[in-house]
Amino acid sequence: MNRRILSLLAALLLLTGCVAPTSELREIRISTAATTGALYPLGGALASLWGEKLENARVTAQASAGGIENLRLLAQGETELGFAVTSLLWEAQNGEGSFAGEPNDKLRVLAGLYYNPNQVVVTVSSGVTSLSQLQGLRFAAGAAGSTTAVETELHLTAAGLRYPDEIDAQFIGFTEAVELMRNRQLDGAWIMAGLGNAAVTEMTATAGGRLVPMEEELIAEMCRLHPWYARYIIPAGTYAGQEEDVPTTAIKLALFCSADLDEQTAYELTRALWENLDALSQATSSLAGVTVEQAVTDLAGVPLHDGAARYYAECGLALSD
Repeated sequence: MNRRILSLLAALLLLTGCVAPTSELREIRISTAATTGALYPLGGALASLWGEKLENARVTAQASAGGIENLRLLAQGETELGFAVTSLLWEAQNGEGSFAGEPNDKLRVLAGLYYNPNQVVVTVSSGVTSLSQLQGLRFAAGAAGSTTAVETELHLTAAGLRYPDEIDAQFIGFTEAVELMRNRQLDGAWIMAGLGNAAVTEMTATAGGRLVPMEEELIAEMCRLHPWYARYIIPAGTYAGQEEDVPTTAIKLALFCSADLDEQTAYELTRALWENLDALSQATSSLAGVTVEQAVTDLAGVPLHDGAARYYAECGLALSD
């Protein structure tokens, strides 16, 4: 009897030793932007998806002040994922601009998502057909300190204007610009946002506005000077009265992480995103028309995470920017 009891105890010990320890919970935090914008609901949709698809993962989305704060939160270890346009990713990686003296060589991309095109709207009555003709006009350059204001300065300077001296610059947001244009107190405005933007829609439909195309030479020069730009076409019919395609520049929005994120988790996050793109697109319109082929292009030289690169290689994509 004693031998049998000892044998049973030994067997139980062996079985216990074969049971794998409980997997550690993976805490994944994603910083988005203001609750009124498009990125907050996108982050929420991704958090819900990943929480369902990934084992032992708790994923939460949080509001933030946008790309600059998101990149700082990542560098401080306060989040694992975030959204930012590639111009900010480049600055953060290289320690330039808002991140002067603080380069982050661990910055990685999980996915390039959609483009934010530069959309220049002027009143039809202004007669403006090119950026160089904005000289002396009342122009909304974007709120002070905003990404839009930076875009205005870079492009108008490249177009040959002394900025802001040669325009009557109004440093205001989109909503105020719409009202001023309606009241004929503004000749034009710079809008950097996804297609179908409400301000551009209002300006073209109710304030006598129309889009100004960028010259191909200017687009090429911007792409040469700054690695984050891409040539972009605003298709005809996007806005009221727009009968022709409008060429412009655009910057891609990307989902980023740190190289410290383990490879398997990065792979699973990337795979779940793209294999459930249709469901995500129904939850948030910002992903409408986005394809996996866009995930690896126009990333301003910021490298993909190894886990994400593994998934894209499985998809047969060429992993070059």
